[in-house]
Amino acid sequence: KFEMDEVEFKVEFGGGLDLLFGKQKELQIRLVAQEAGGAVTIRHVLAHLKEKHIVERPELFVQGDSVRPGILVLVNDADWELCGALDYVLRPNDSLCFISTLHGG
Repeated sequence: KFEMDEVEFKVEFGGGLDLLFGKQKELQIRLVAQEAGGAVTIRHVLAHLKEKHIVERPELFVQGDSVRPGILVLVNDADWELCGALDYVLRPNDSLCFISTLHGG
């Protein structure tokens, strides 16, 4: 089994979510895979984003250990539900995209 010490990947925000991250539409993130048997999952990424990158109103992005309802998550342009959702194991150069489908009116 191939295990990596760290994984570098891209995270993008759409639908206004960038406002919660200091107007950054894209982040390049590198995480060390020391837990979960040496694998970085989307669950780890969400915790990292909440802890290190979100600048305001985290409740608009996360709910419990997942994203709040109404946020579409894409892994390499595919719906994360098809990839294993929170348990998807990130690989180098993966792309994660979070898009809010909730817009004020």
